Amino acid sequence: MVKLFGRRPRRNDAARLGPRRDSSAAVNRVDLEELTPELLPYLGQAAYLQLVTFETLSRAVATAPSIASKEAMSRCAALSLAKHHGLTAEVVRKGAQPGSTMQPYVAAIDHYARVTAGADWYETLVTSYVTAGLLDDFSRQLAGGLPSDASERIVALLSGDDGHELIVAELRAAIEANPRLASRLALWGRRLVGDTLLVARSALAAHSHPDEARLEPVFTELIAAHTRRMDALGLTA
Repeated sequence: MVKLFGRRPRRNDAARLGPRRDSSAAVNRVDLEELTPELLPYLGQAAYLQLVTFETLSRAVATAPSIASKEAMSRCAALSLAKHHGLTAEVVRKGAQPGSTMQPYVAAIDHYARVTAGADWYETLVTSYVTAGLLDDFSRQLAGGLPSDASERIVALLSGDDGHELIVAELRAAIEANPRLASRLALWGRRLVGDTLLVARSALAAHSHPDEARLEPVFTELIAAHTRRMDALGLTA
């Protein structure tokens, strides 16, 4: 299980996935900003996650069934690599080395990448789409508790273009050509959600132990955003 981040006192308001549903949710929910780590641990973890996403998309480029698909996936890979470089630039800004800052997280994230690797090109695309979507959402919320100058830059970086519309186009075309793919890819997507939410949950449980009633709204928002992404594929979340 990957332990994503440590704990840091709340600093400023976070970017949120959607409006809160009612006043009781506002009072009772866990605020992820309260669980934000120190800046360098956050950057090391987030930067390596982006690098692993780039590696996943690079495999998609290598195994794509057509030149057009290779070109589309190369765009997605470039966008993920740009996010990685943006995060490592923040590491350098703090006077640290990217490699040593990422190193503590390599073994755990590499294990996560192995267990979420797809069996073929289509599953590889779903892996990138689902895991990057969930973890970027989570990372944006955590970034809200970083020092304000870094927080603004990092939230903007992680909110930038991810190329997911290109992945959606490829997968929808594949499912239209072979409808039998739909059930397999939907099942794979559900499996990925479980593994990825365990990654997110382990970050919180390791440092604060909030009760389930307060934690549930955070993951409800993550799942709601994931469901919208799966809807875009025409798949059941």
